Amino acid sequence: MDESPLRLGVLDIGSNSSHLHVADLSVGHAPRPVRSVKSAVRLAEATDRRGVIGRPAVGRLIAAVREATAAAAALDVGELVPFATSALRDAANRDDVAAEVRAATGVTLGFITGEQEARLTFLAARGWYGWSAGPMLLADIGGGSMELAYGAGREPEIALSLPLGAGRLTRHHLPPSPPVRKRTRKALRAHVRSVLAEATTEIAGRPAPVLAVATSKTFTQLARLCGAPKAKAGPYRQRHLHRDELHPWIPKLARLPDKERARLRGVKASRAHQILAGAIVAEAIMDVLGLDRLTICPWALREGIVLHRLAELAEGQGPCLSPGHRPATMHDARLHAVP
Repeated sequence: MDESPLRLGVLDIGSNSSHLHVADLSVGHAPRPVRSVKSAVRLAEATDRRGVIGRPAVGRLIAAVREATAAAAALDVGELVPFATSALRDAANRDDVAAEVRAATGVTLGFITGEQEARLTFLAARGWYGWSAGPMLLADIGGGSMELAYGAGREPEIALSLPLGAGRLTRHHLPPSPPVRKRTRKALRAHVRSVLAEATTEIAGRPAPVLAVATSKTFTQLARLCGAPKAKAGPYRQRHLHRDELHPWIPKLARLPDKERARLRGVKASRAHQILAGAIVAEAIMDVLGLDRLTICPWALREGIVLHRLAELAEGQGPCLSPGHRPATMHDARLHAVP
């Protein structure tokens, strides 16, 4: 087997941004990060009540994919795995948007299911914490969906995707601008708890996890808001989100306009509008599942895809992320790109 490293690019099209993660993969070694490239696409906020993504957002998406493929080509990426999560996956016009992206850039976007998203993110957390973590629970709040997974092995025994993304809930359950009344917050909390309680009965019946892990920007920013170390402290610093520390922030966030939320510790302007919904979901997860705190994991979905590909290399397999979704290569992207 060829022992030379594979330079892999993972292009993640999310609700708010496009994120290219480039890493070198060598069998027997941890993935070595090379570079990340992010661009704002704001797909969720450009999706109307019918689920249609508007024209300006499609233009932003095409520009972001062009930027990512140009960066990947400059970095000599050998394989590019481009995929979209719930914002585009669930859009009413997703096939038309994907076709436009393909025509303009030569990149075919894949769609992984919510369950696959949960499984790959769990794989990332297992890769970060190892077997010593024991039975593990994973929670991830995205813009359109929220994923939960539980298991004692490399892959989870239970993997769930629920329509409880922070952006989705903000659009459908909260007013366009603060303040958000207490009764509105209570109604959203009741809705979230109801969905969680019904969906997590199997998890609740399993042994309590030794480690409860959270990934995603929403959890990371909430932890920082509650006093966790800054990102520049490095990935090996322990970061936690405590339920009793998060609870008093919910009414505070409800009173503040987006500009003032963005001035708070850890809250980015691009996510200020949906941070209240994210906080309500995070607290409900801990409450329903009986958790006092969540440990913030620096690895998430993109790293899960990287580890999945690394495992394939170790087994001598060619490129294949999931049935019917062969990753594009940089050769494909360059060949069909529109100047």
